[in-house]
Amino acid sequence: MNHLSKAQTVVSWILQLAVAGILLQTLFFKFTGAEESVYIFSKLGAEPWGRIGSGVVELIASLLLLAPATAPLGAIVTMGVMSGAIVSHLTILGIEVKGDGGLLFGLALTAFLGSAIVLVIRRSQIPIVGRFFQLA
Repeated sequence: MNHLSKAQTVVSWILQLAVAGILLQTLFFKFTGAEESVYIFSKLGAEPWGRIGSGVVELIASLLLLAPATAPLGAIVTMGVMSGAIVSHLTILGIEVKGDGGLLFGLALTAFLGSAIVLVIRRSQIPIVGRFFQLA
């Protein structure tokens, strides 16, 4: 397995913490049934199970991002969940939801891009990719 440089490690950790922070801060709203979360998932036709289910997946993704050994998997899971959020904003919800100025859409983009960068930095830690790089 390739080791990360100090700069790669620092950048990865900053992004992992930022993305996990974004995911974790939205959990309160999802799990308590905050009005905005209920509105979003009602509009998507997925209330309450979509709200609760996505919250559980985001909790798992954030925990995976906080452990170096599982950070690439956490990045992949985050990218999957955020892809759904981004597509929902672009097709059903709109960029701005309930006068938020596009904040939720921006957070989804930030989490997706941050996770993509973590995945690129830590790609050698993904078992199948790591084996490929060892063969090359």
